[in-house]
Amino acid sequence: MKKHLRLFSSLALVILLAGNAWAQGVLKGRVIDAENLSLPGANVVLIGTNYGTITDQKGDFSIANLPEGLYEVRVSYLGYGQLSKPVEIQAGATSVLNFGMDEEALQAAEFIVFGDRLKGQAKALNQQKNNANITNIVSSDQIGRFPDANVGDALKRIPGITMQNDQGEARNIIIRGMAPQLNSVTLNGERIPSAEGDNRNIQMDLIPSDMIQTIEVNKAVLPNMDADAIGGSVNLVTRQAPNSLRISGTAASGVNLLSNKPIWTGGVILGNRFLNDKLGVIFSGSYNNHNFGSDNVEAVWYDSDNGVVLEEFDIREYRVQRVRRSATLALDYALSPNHTLFLSGMYNHRDDWENRFRMRVSRLDDAFDDGDFTQISADVYQTVGRVEFQTKGGLDNDRIKATRLEDQRVYNITGGGKHLFNRLQMDWNLTYAKASEERPNERYASYRSSGQDVRVDLSNPRFPLAILSNPAENLNIGFNGLSEQYSYTFDQDVNGRLDFKLPYSDKGILQFGFRYRGKVKERDNNFYEYEPLDEEGFGATLGEVPNSNYSNPNYLAGSQYAVGRFMDPGFLGSLDLTNAGLFDESDVLEEYAPGNYNATENITGAYLMADHQFSTKLSAIAGLRMEHTAIDYTGNIFDIDNETISSVSGDQSYTNFLPGIHFKYDPTASTVLRFAWTNTIARPNYFDLVPYAAFSIEDEELERGNPNLKAATSMNIDLMAEHYYDRVGLFSFGGFYKDIDNFVYTITTQGFTDPLFGEDLQYSRPENGGTALVYGLETSFQRQFFKNFGVYLNYTFTQSATTGIEDRENEDLQLPGTAEHMFNASLSYENERLVVRLSVNYASDYLDELGGEGFEDRFYDRQTFLDANASYAITPKWRIFAEGNNLTNQPLRYYQGIRARTMQAEYYNARFNFGLKFDLFE
Repeated sequence: MKKHLRLFSSLALVILLAGNAWAQGVLKGRVIDAENLSLPGANVVLIGTNYGTITDQKGDFSIANLPEGLYEVRVSYLGYGQLSKPVEIQAGATSVLNFGMDEEALQAAEFIVFGDRLKGQAKALNQQKNNANITNIVSSDQIGRFPDANVGDALKRIPGITMQNDQGEARNIIIRGMAPQLNSVTLNGERIPSAEGDNRNIQMDLIPSDMIQTIEVNKAVLPNMDADAIGGSVNLVTRQAPNSLRISGTAASGVNLLSNKPIWTGGVILGNRFLNDKLGVIFSGSYNNHNFGSDNVEAVWYDSDNGVVLEEFDIREYRVQRVRRSATLALDYALSPNHTLFLSGMYNHRDDWENRFRMRVSRLDDAFDDGDFTQISADVYQTVGRVEFQTKGGLDNDRIKATRLEDQRVYNITGGGKHLFNRLQMDWNLTYAKASEERPNERYASYRSSGQDVRVDLSNPRFPLAILSNPAENLNIGFNGLSEQYSYTFDQDVNGRLDFKLPYSDKGILQFGFRYRGKVKERDNNFYEYEPLDEEGFGATLGEVPNSNYSNPNYLAGSQYAVGRFMDPGFLGSLDLTNAGLFDESDVLEEYAPGNYNATENITGAYLMADHQFSTKLSAIAGLRMEHTAIDYTGNIFDIDNETISSVSGDQSYTNFLPGIHFKYDPTASTVLRFAWTNTIARPNYFDLVPYAAFSIEDEELERGNPNLKAATSMNIDLMAEHYYDRVGLFSFGGFYKDIDNFVYTITTQGFTDPLFGEDLQYSRPENGGTALVYGLETSFQRQFFKNFGVYLNYTFTQSATTGIEDRENEDLQLPGTAEHMFNASLSYENERLVVRLSVNYASDYLDELGGEGFEDRFYDRQTFLDANASYAITPKWRIFAEGNNLTNQPLRYYQGIRARTMQAEYYNARFNFGLKFDLFE
């Protein structure tokens, strides 16, 4: 590999030094609107030639390798028509030609009312139309038209995307049925590290939507993009410095109907250019403080000797405060017309303060297997079980507030440059990024007793119930345990890339480059249990310690779910657990030792691709990408019976060669046909690769990682037809097909024999499966009607099939994450001042996790979200707005095996925001 890098560097240097020997002319410029805002995605062509390009996020364009002479340059933009200007090109010189698209020339002038009325949609569609690959684009102006607080909620509006929720916000992204670990998320083209402890998932609810200028979803990646994107690659583009002074802001408040507590939101954007426009600066800041929670019930079903019953059942009450703070800063400096340097950074910090109160009834399988129950009525039983009341909290200080604090931070800083050496363009950047999650002094207190009389109601399996027969016995439940733990995970990346573009004729550009990604990831947890030295004095039963009743007659899952009384979090947080005169401390290795690990992962890549314009209508990109992966992991082997730990290491390296080709055909100026054949990969989750083991000879159990896991690979075919309307609209229709090898799943085998850990074991581990096929159709429609009405529609149909699932080879199994139907609809009404929008988002149910058999499979249930928002322009620069989210009170719901059998149902209720936005500019 080192030899290859030296060869590549030498070649780059030779090309660089020889650049001026091929001296031709260069044309550069910028395209802006009447408000001096950049227009990305504008089509720039030299009339009567094959030369052309599109503008970047700053509205800039550059065309090299131009022979001397006079040219007519034409710029076209959806909704703005087209504009032409003459220019003279001289050999060895750079000519600058800027375009201002005057609003008076807009083809859709009768539709243009307040500010960004159609401009956001126009910017997004222009980029989507002119991109070389199959993408979906959402601009910041469009995001602002939906009531979406974070990037995840904005993404669910895009065709082919569904989101998995956490505490009422969209968190994990699924693209075209591909689970979160099969997709990639980048910030300005660089991977975002993951704060998750065991996987590669990026928490999309960490980043506020108002910090992002554009969301690009690449569904067919180009050879110059990272290849770990089987489903697709989401690129979050931060704001670029404006062309003149711009000040924007948001101030809002609202209410969450579950907590009935206020929501506070604020944001500001400041940008300008200095030093004769050479230096551009933009700063964005965002703050959100949300008090909320959830009402949650969970069930584990069991196929007993006396029918399908509950094995375990929870009622949970969550109370949460989430504070999100974000900031970005971007600078660019023009050394000359052909050389620009830039520096940008983003910082996101989210604190979650959470208390959870959990009532659990367990060991019901023993009672039902033994026939130790009395049937009261149809599917209602009196039996015995183990009942537990657990409080989750933390140390009571100014920072942790007697809650479980989850402190998540993600930040990055990138420096780079864009250089044009006549014919040769060179782009480079270096990035440092880090994500971390810290959970300090997390505490649990539980009161638990076995043999309690409980009532089990299965008359409606969508709303199962297991609860104390006599609720008054709640306070007589005996003390079980106290614990405190500390968790810390970090993921650190150092990335670099170097890209070159070199025209080889007036019809084609050769692109080549290489990249490096170096990662260090570590999880460091501990767990201690505390036994009161004077248990009687401490409180032998729940009634003997400070407690409160958390039952709620308005519990969203149903008034029958009375969670009961629990130790007060304030009392739990005040306990001096480190006082050896009060508590006996025990280090519980089993709770954390098998899960701690550290890892390094180094990825080096190189690519070569040609972008060729066969005619004014047909173009193609063909290329090859190579990625070499080298990983080293260190984990622990833990003997549960003897409580001993030994360190174990593993390593792996492999190389992938990934060819691809993209065709783009424009039969008319408004119609685009696309075809793509690509090859992509998905590396296994971090913890799946760690060679850890946790085993018990006595219990005949073994769980371990698999350092021999292969990266999943996929061959992808995409077809798409798009028709763009001059008055800013789109109709598209297409299909996709993915042939996946070596996808990863988790399996448990009974009666396994291991030479190190014993015989007749229950053995759980990740494995590579056989193959999976994913295919489907996408269609999208955006259009304005009757001057004031607009519609936004998209629908995706997806199917999948798998082979090679051990012990389930004869079953017709879907690939986890494949939602068959996804649908978005939005209807808007707008006049000169008022904008009103109603939006629906729907995703059908899908397999989420495979069990050992169909009865144990976990499914993510279908979801329908209804949102509404409105704004009114007080002046062209100031407006008031109102938003309502989750008006249907859609729960997060999982079911086990069949839809009627609830596994989890978590309710959040609706939330509303009201506020003021302003946008001031020169």
